[in-house]
Amino acid sequence: MRAIVVSATGGPEVLDYVDDHPDPEVNPGEVLVDVAASGVNFIDIYHRMGRYPLSLPFIPGEEGAGTVVAVGEDVHDVAVGDTVAWASVPRSYASRVAVPASKLLPVPEGVAPEAAAAITLQGLTAHYLTHSTYEVKAGDDVLVHAAAGGMGLLLTQIAKLRGARVIGTVSTEEKETLARQAGADEVLRYRNFADAVRKLTGSGVHVVYDGVGAATFDESIASLRPRGMMALYGQASGPVPPVDPQILARNGSLFLTRPSLNAYIATRDELVWRASEIYGWVADGRIRVHISNRYPLAEAARAHSDLESRRTTGKVLLIP
Repeated sequence: MRAIVVSATGGPEVLDYVDDHPDPEVNPGEVLVDVAASGVNFIDIYHRMGRYPLSLPFIPGEEGAGTVVAVGEDVHDVAVGDTVAWASVPRSYASRVAVPASKLLPVPEGVAPEAAAAITLQGLTAHYLTHSTYEVKAGDDVLVHAAAGGMGLLLTQIAKLRGARVIGTVSTEEKETLARQAGADEVLRYRNFADAVRKLTGSGVHVVYDGVGAATFDESIASLRPRGMMALYGQASGPVPPVDPQILARNGSLFLTRPSLNAYIATRDELVWRASEIYGWVADGRIRVHISNRYPLAEAARAHSDLESRRTTGKVLLIP
């Protein structure tokens, strides 16, 4: 099979393309899938850099979709030929992936495999952030950073489905257009955004969804109303330095959380609930999947470089 292999951590150049890698073994409880597309996410960059260490060598990637070609022992309700997707499954930058059946998600009619690969991990994340970490309600003011990125576009659309007013931050006019097309009511640049948020809302927003990290953290805190929630779900600009909890008291008894997906899909029922809602919104047109870039698997290094440098909008896919 074709695969990307990382033998040493570092920059995008450590992503080596191998066209004769052995197929994965299919153990009991697993399913072998021919991959139609693999999603590229910042967690893959963190693994490549060694920020979240993995044993070397490894095949990066945690998300994809494709067609079942073999079913292992003790697997039920999955058949050869089914279209499936997954998230938080390692070794997904490959043309074939062995996926635990417990992690498989059936892709319904009306959702193309590429769309499923593009939305599963980020869609599950956007769902838990808006439904569980902070349950967005009609009339809430919500601040979404990187509103033209894959996560930002989904967070904006879901928050609008729930009746919120969405304030997005972006870096360019082109990205502002994308954020507004997704439903953002107001779009700001990153410079002094906290002052602008205060002028728009009076008392601040109910929740900040921040996947940027170090570069936006302080102003995100300053953008919250009393008892507001800071959901720091990523660190694209780097990790946030140690925080004095007193800043939460001084800014109005704020809440701060650093959530991660696995804690919110801890059971099969929770995983299927979130995915079913996301896929349903895609199938009926209430959420649009924006795929900005498709790269051949062999160009994974370019995909990482473009994502890190913010040359992409929406979702980035690798096609084996």
